[in-house]
Amino acid sequence: MYERDRDFADYVTARLPWLRQVAYLLTQDWHHADDVVQTAIMRLYKHWPRISRMENPDGYARTVLVRTFISERRRWGSRVQLTADPPDTPARTPDQASQVAVRTALAVVAPRQRATLVLRYYCDLTVDQVAEVLRCSPGTVKSQTARGLNALRRILADTPSPAAPAVERSRS
Repeated sequence: MYERDRDFADYVTARLPWLRQVAYLLTQDWHHADDVVQTAIMRLYKHWPRISRMENPDGYARTVLVRTFISERRRWGSRVQLTADPPDTPARTPDQASQVAVRTALAVVAPRQRATLVLRYYCDLTVDQVAEVLRCSPGTVKSQTARGLNALRRILADTPSPAAPAVERSRS
């Protein structure tokens, strides 16, 4: 095995759980998340010599992952009829009901707004970093974030379950 391939395999092995989790939050489906991750990994491999020398290869990988999701969503969404099946069951956590409620609500939010919310609040990126990843202005990130949070609030308010969490009304 070449040194390049070994370095790439080590990187992917270490980052695969994180890449899958981000992709799952974007797609709300483990199978589709795996497809997005696989496509993103292929794109990363093509440019690995350059990426491996970068100061922040994780940021580059995240950008490729999100852009792959958005690109595939445009094509995939026009070919596939989505159903309202609940997401796969996540691993047990202290507040699993709240996490499931938020993830279920997140699945209803528009893909661009969902990507913005995942990048801002799960990946903890700044508005400028999200704008760079999504190739849009910081103002667009702010409006997409506000719309996405409002959509989540509406969806969670309409959820009959007593375990549905309240989403904070904070400004981004």
